[in-house]
Amino acid sequence: MTRRIVVVSAGLSTPSSTRLLADRLATATGDALVRRGEQSEAEVIELREHARDLADHLVTGFPNTALRPVLEAVERADAVIAVTPIFSASYSGLFKTFVDVLDREALAGTPVLVAATGGTARHSLALEHAMRPLFAHLRATVVPTAVFAAPEDWGATDATTSLEGRIERAADELAGIVAARPAAAPTDEFTDVPDFTALLEGSRS
Repeated sequence: MTRRIVVVSAGLSTPSSTRLLADRLATATGDALVRRGEQSEAEVIELREHARDLADHLVTGFPNTALRPVLEAVERADAVIAVTPIFSASYSGLFKTFVDVLDREALAGTPVLVAATGGTARHSLALEHAMRPLFAHLRATVVPTAVFAAPEDWGATDATTSLEGRIERAADELAGIVAARPAAAPTDEFTDVPDFTALLEGSRS
């Protein structure tokens, strides 16, 4: 069975270093799953494309037709990779809005890899004091290694401390958790619909 990896990117610009980090984490996770004999497919969700949908959800209390499949994809995922830019020492408002509209049980038990980008390495602690507690509150299973990318990280080549090394380690941890779990059951919205033939027979009796 193919594992479904949902990648949530809260980058605001195009091109986006947040999206670039998300893509590299998704590729590394897919490769790590292949090494474990698992196939996977990654679905990337760019939150900037749903900014208005998220605002509508906040004021109406329900998702519109554009946002509903996004929320359902997260709920059905075998694993989630969540990447946000760091603003004012925490995750972006757009990212938090997305988390706020998720169903309370959407990520319960789901393996999650958290990652972030920022203008300086001093923001890296936001992963531990903001991102990790947020997903712990949602009862997700957060992998031990969180990945932060500052501007100087993109060109670093030290094999033990480089961004690439951190990406590989975090992806390997996520793949290990996913491979050890049964695949998420597909959601069938028609499971509870009564059989139409049985209904007809009942109406004739």
